Amino acid sequence: MANRKNGAIYTGVTSDLLKRVWEHRKGQIDGFTKRYGCKTLAWFEVHSTMDAAIQREKQIKGGSRKKKIALIEEGNPDWFDLFADLSR
Repeated sequence: MANRKNGAIYTGVTSDLLKRVWEHRKGQIDGFTKRYGCKTLAWFEVHSTMDAAIQREKQIKGGSRKKKIALIEEGNPDWFDLFADLSR
């Protein structure tokens, strides 16, 4: 989740991406995303197990901001909100 291109970036894990993005967009989850207005789904990955997803989350969170931006821009260079594609 991001608040704008090259802005604040939040990395998290969930078993229900549509629901979680909706909650962040509506400000229903207290914390970082609400505080910084992160309402754009700029990047997501799907994993076969929750353990794999958690491992990847830790890897991404452990990386630099520069690496996070590069990951987003590799697949979504214009930082479009990917939520609309998910909800179709």
